[in-house]
Amino acid sequence: MKFTLDWLLEHLDTTASADEIATALTTVGLEVEGVESQGKALAKFVVAQVVKAEPHPNSDHLNICKVDAGTGELIDVVCGAPNVKTGMKSVFAFPGTYIPGKDFELKGGVVIRGAPSNGMLCSAAELQLSNDHDGIISLPDDAPIGEKYVDYAGINGVVFDISITPNRGDATGVYGVARDLAAFGLGTLKKTDFSPVPSVGKGPIAPLPHQFSGDEPKAIRKFAGRYIANVKNGPSPDWLQARLRAVGLRPINAIVDITNLVSLGWGRPLHAYDADKVEGTMVLRNARGEAFDALDNKVYTLDDTMTVIADDKGPLCLGGIMGGIRSGVTEETTNVFIECASWDPELIARTGRKTGIVSDARYRLERSVDPALTEPGMELATRLVLELCGGEPKEPAISGEDVFANTVVEFPLGEVRRLTGLDVAPERIEAILTSLGFVAEGSGDTRTVKVPSWRPDVTQKADLVEEVMRMVGVDNVPVEPLARLNHVAPRILTTIQNRRRIARRTLAARGLNEAVTWSFISHDEATRFGGGTEDRQLANAIASDMTDMRPSLLPGLLSGARRNANRGFADVTLFEVGQVFLSDKPEGQHTYASGVRTGTAKIDGAGRHWLGKAGAVGVWDAKADLAAVLDALGVDIEKVQVLPEAASWSHPGRGGRIALGPKVTLGWFGELHPAVAAELDIDGPVAAFEIDLDALPEPRKKATKTKPALDLSQFQQVSRDFAFVMDRSVTAASILKAAKGADKTLIADVGIFDVFEGVHVGEGKKSVAIEVTLQPRDKTLTDEDIEKVSAAIVAAVTKTTGGELRK
Repeated sequence: MKFTLDWLLEHLDTTASADEIATALTTVGLEVEGVESQGKALAKFVVAQVVKAEPHPNSDHLNICKVDAGTGELIDVVCGAPNVKTGMKSVFAFPGTYIPGKDFELKGGVVIRGAPSNGMLCSAAELQLSNDHDGIISLPDDAPIGEKYVDYAGINGVVFDISITPNRGDATGVYGVARDLAAFGLGTLKKTDFSPVPSVGKGPIAPLPHQFSGDEPKAIRKFAGRYIANVKNGPSPDWLQARLRAVGLRPINAIVDITNLVSLGWGRPLHAYDADKVEGTMVLRNARGEAFDALDNKVYTLDDTMTVIADDKGPLCLGGIMGGIRSGVTEETTNVFIECASWDPELIARTGRKTGIVSDARYRLERSVDPALTEPGMELATRLVLELCGGEPKEPAISGEDVFANTVVEFPLGEVRRLTGLDVAPERIEAILTSLGFVAEGSGDTRTVKVPSWRPDVTQKADLVEEVMRMVGVDNVPVEPLARLNHVAPRILTTIQNRRRIARRTLAARGLNEAVTWSFISHDEATRFGGGTEDRQLANAIASDMTDMRPSLLPGLLSGARRNANRGFADVTLFEVGQVFLSDKPEGQHTYASGVRTGTAKIDGAGRHWLGKAGAVGVWDAKADLAAVLDALGVDIEKVQVLPEAASWSHPGRGGRIALGPKVTLGWFGELHPAVAAELDIDGPVAAFEIDLDALPEPRKKATKTKPALDLSQFQQVSRDFAFVMDRSVTAASILKAAKGADKTLIADVGIFDVFEGVHVGEGKKSVAIEVTLQPRDKTLTDEDIEKVSAAIVAAVTKTTGGELRK
């Protein structure tokens, strides 16, 4: 929000400088985003005199002028203004000056119809000082030649731009800002006269009836209006126009400018209607699907959740948001109806989001302006209209009731010390709260504090502590180191935080590049990867391809891989550790670790090599990445179930599922299904995996973190090879598990080193060769011991798989 120093001084009696005010504003929580000169854009314009003006010989409407701009020599200027004449003083722009009203930079050495022109005499419209473009600015005879125009005209004041947090609707007006500064000790707050204006009879517009059904959302709480007859509208005074321009508003006419003045000055939005344009009876109701032609020259379709002020013909104003063109006030308006209403902030915000309208009224009303200022705001606007436009004020038309929180908080004064560390005397605390409008009663260590109507955000004692703290100054909060612990600190990171960290480090160490992708994906992608249900679709999506919460990290990673491939990088490794959404419930939010490899991006490098043909990534690369993460997280992949069950996105014969029992799935791995790759416009092989970090079992607590003693056997290992013929359907995992179980004491490791299929082993059969490593612990194995274990291995594998030892 912007306001000028002069505007602030109308509400605050202070001698503080602009720098002191800026520092104080940030200290009390109204962060200053910028402090600039009001006349910064006009700094290069100067006062000049037209020494001579004579008609242009080659034009019937141009004049050739000799201009004295204080440089010591006369400047040739061609001017087309009808009021230019010899001896007059005006505002001059040198070449190189930016003309804000025309949006161009003035060039020098210009020749206009054969006459040189090295500058410009300016109108008020060209300086954006008013809409007057009929002639150049005419200044008094005593205006000093060569002086900067902003200094002469007194428009070189200071403009503050502050950031307002969503809870501070009271600070959206200059008066509320002044109240904070006065409480901070920077001056004294000046009171505003909100007393009722005497009325002259009843007006033609009665209190507006409410036409809301019982189940309709009702944004309006209280409506205060006043009919003012026989006004003389027109341009507002120069001081009012200058004030609005300084904060970025364009002056319209006196009545509209008054509504903007009250809105910005006191944070109390109003709206004015040309009463003669109202057809029939004005009512308050919800819209009925009508089209609304708003003052921003756009047409909006309204629904039944939006409150409007309407007449017999339709909506006149979208309540709390913006007025309509049909009842807009112009300089020809003679009878005006001023509205000041209290609105439901949540419904105003909802209407604003639906329509996309961003207005000053919406900005303030959705932040909860003071409901007690509804009628006083109307009285203040009436007084200003009478002062600037005259007229006859009729009796107010009031309907509805204000909604007050009437919050009372029991406030132990010791909370200030407990929560902030500040030692503030009880008298100082009470004085701060009183200066902010709170009413504190009681004695001793506790006060009963009544919250003012303009601070609905204050609901508990911690809020009152914050009010005291910001007035004392956040910079004064003592900074003290934490007490040193006299014991070993407990674990700081949670289990899932540790898992995320370990997964990231492991995958990065394997050569994958971390990516951070959107949590929103398209509906088609969500459906393809196990989501797309209605409960996970966004009610107000930011884009057409970001409509659903992601059920998997793979769509984002695959999209990244596709973008890289489109730019010539076909061999890509990407991983992400982030949130996925399996439902719209809190327990449906899981943390996944996922990764993809494309092209030839294997762990030992990508691309062609002179030693041999580059191999494409496949299912085993994905399984290896997954296994590495599980191993780093303390899960032995050999002790979980590796099932030949491909994910929905995976090639059915080249994917698997990692499970812990029949119900708990730890992850998936495999090659991307060709149909899915085609739908996603991805060429070449893609290997992918995903791990549900939340599904991993909680690690067992160990009595100590000390590593056990190194246990090495002094006896030589023995290896034996076995080859079995069995059905092709038998899994490798079942073979390995059977062989290991033959003798858990002696057998240290089992691995498959050969798989063979062909006519020699029979139709539908395969030969699987395994290597078994025996590690004795208490003696060297004899031939008899080895034969005994070998027989047990053959028996176990034969019984489990139905195969037989290959001859």
